[in-house]
Amino acid sequence: MLIDTHCHLDFGAYDSDRAEVLARAEAAGVQRVIIPGLDLDNCRAILRLVEGDERLLAAVGIHPNSSAGWQDGWLAELRELAGHPQLVAFGEIGLDYYWDKSPKATQWRAFAAQLELAAELGLPVIIHNREADADTVQLLADSPAARRPSAGVLHSFAGDVAMAEAALALNFYLGFTGPLTYKNGQTMRNVAQQTPLDRLLLETDGPFLAPQQWRGKRNEPAYLVHIAEQLAALHNLTLPEISAITSENAVRLFDLRLSAEFAD
Repeated sequence: MLIDTHCHLDFGAYDSDRAEVLARAEAAGVQRVIIPGLDLDNCRAILRLVEGDERLLAAVGIHPNSSAGWQDGWLAELRELAGHPQLVAFGEIGLDYYWDKSPKATQWRAFAAQLELAAELGLPVIIHNREADADTVQLLADSPAARRPSAGVLHSFAGDVAMAEAALALNFYLGFTGPLTYKNGQTMRNVAQQTPLDRLLLETDGPFLAPQQWRGKRNEPAYLVHIAEQLAALHNLTLPEISAITSENAVRLFDLRLSAEFAD
């Protein structure tokens, strides 16, 4: 049994066959999918999508690339949205210096404010970090989120060993995606191999970052098994073993309530 801890299943890339995508995910053993938010409209759409479907869980937050118009008044709406019964995390929030769609000072303001709100609500955070390692670590270290036993996850982790160690020291998990399987992904594999088993999470980040076999094509939750196989090989484990470990990690971090059948 697997849990995809990060997939943008609400995106238009899935509109024509979302039901079939979920059926393939179930057939591959993926029993839960967490859908992260990017902006307020997107968060509302996600909550409508997950409503009543126990396979789907949600997170809400303002992505750094959506933060250019940040208003502190958005926090009140995010707080209200976070009360949804299928809400398990706050995110996707963080810093992105690659796309430069929002001034750094604005990204910092939005990130810090959302970290405070997540800590107040007792929710783990899903962190986006692109070419902003030092600043991400600094803001996380200064945040009350880092004082929680399970602070959150650095999603689609692509940093070096030093960045991984800093994140782990702040009680964060590391989420690994399709690039773990790429021919040029040895640095990432080295980091994943050195990450403690109790801090590993699996995610597709669909529709992006499909594993090597489908590289350049649409990603989907069913492909999570290929990332799991790579992670299992790095730790000299079987697929069932790494599946159980990463699922237990997801249950612990996101405080998931699973059916007895899934728990078994």
